[in-house]
Amino acid sequence: MLDLPRKDPAVADFSSLDKYPSIPQKTTGSNTVAEIDGMTNNERRFSSNALTVIVEPRDNLAVIFQREGISAKELQSVLESDRLAQRLKHIYPGQKLFFERQEDGTLMRLIYSPVPLESLVFVRRGSSFEVTEIAHQPEIQIKVMHGLIDHSLFVASQRIGLDDETTMRLAQIFQWDIDFVLDIRKGDEFDIVVEELHLNGDFVGYGNILAAKFVNQSDGYLAIRYVDRDGAAGYFNPTGESMKKAFLRAPLEFTRISSNFNMKRVHPLWNRTMPHRGIDYVAPVGTPVLAAGTGQVRVAGYTKANGNYVVIGHGTEFETKYLHLSKFGPGTKQGRKVTQGEVIGFVGSTGWATGPHLHYEFLVNGNHRNPRTVPLPKSNPINKAELERFRSHMQPTLALLASGKSPGLTTAATN
Repeated sequence: MLDLPRKDPAVADFSSLDKYPSIPQKTTGSNTVAEIDGMTNNERRFSSNALTVIVEPRDNLAVIFQREGISAKELQSVLESDRLAQRLKHIYPGQKLFFERQEDGTLMRLIYSPVPLESLVFVRRGSSFEVTEIAHQPEIQIKVMHGLIDHSLFVASQRIGLDDETTMRLAQIFQWDIDFVLDIRKGDEFDIVVEELHLNGDFVGYGNILAAKFVNQSDGYLAIRYVDRDGAAGYFNPTGESMKKAFLRAPLEFTRISSNFNMKRVHPLWNRTMPHRGIDYVAPVGTPVLAAGTGQVRVAGYTKANGNYVVIGHGTEFETKYLHLSKFGPGTKQGRKVTQGEVIGFVGSTGWATGPHLHYEFLVNGNHRNPRTVPLPKSNPINKAELERFRSHMQPTLALLASGKSPGLTTAATN
């Protein structure tokens, strides 16, 4: 089973775990010199008592301040300093907080690093605190990796050192062509060119997937990341066609298929042959259901058979249906326009349902088609004015992918 975040993998690369320096350095005041530790030379006279605290399970900021003998008044001043301070309300075990105090215990500086490549620095200014957000620039090493699936995509990825977040981004790239719940087989394989991020010599995570190849049941798919002249990023095949299609193969983020498309299936409730014109996705009650494509809600209602259900029209040719919902998504109502990946409802068991699941149908010109195998309309290809530039960018990347060898180059990261 694969949990796929429904975001554009090319757009989400840097911000998916907030670990890439996609946020420029900024400060809330006009007089702060934004050094790497957030202090000017004049402020260093306060550096007399320094302490690093590792967040423990069940810790929150109030507990830590009390444990370290810092007053509730100081805590309030920190939390009221800026909207960025709200992030201190969501600290997690293993994270570090750096405190610096005067001899009398007055807090002068607090540094919080939610992720390795980002720090929030709180520096005292009189009776209040000023916040600086600092993005640390990592070094990038380009890595070429190969994985062979003998159990699951996650196991194969972990075996070669990829983390789960990067694995899901890899699956996202091909999610319009491959059903990663049902279609993955033993013997499938993949190759990936990915940025490996290092800070002060330590590995801190993965950046962009620059290119990837996936072989699924002997069918090969190839994708190259390309950023156009306007700064828009996307994944394209070697001919310049977008990997993104007009419809997702599956409208759920976490699923397993319980009943496939079958026009002669015996209904489990009525014990007679009744056409099964869609796919049933079993998932816990409350699992978000996503619009498979951009369109307009034609129906958001209830019937005895369907339970709570939604019908979305995608132009005049295509229509998708989502049945047995526990409830509708925020604002889901007849006539509303929705975008691909938007939450339109939640899994339930309303209507004729034996348990919590989503029944999903895909219609072309009024005729039911198998959602897993129906040819999907393509998205817009690369602009013709960009094609030559794309081809020049593509060649060395594909050569690197084909070589199977990491180049050993190190470069500074750029946003």
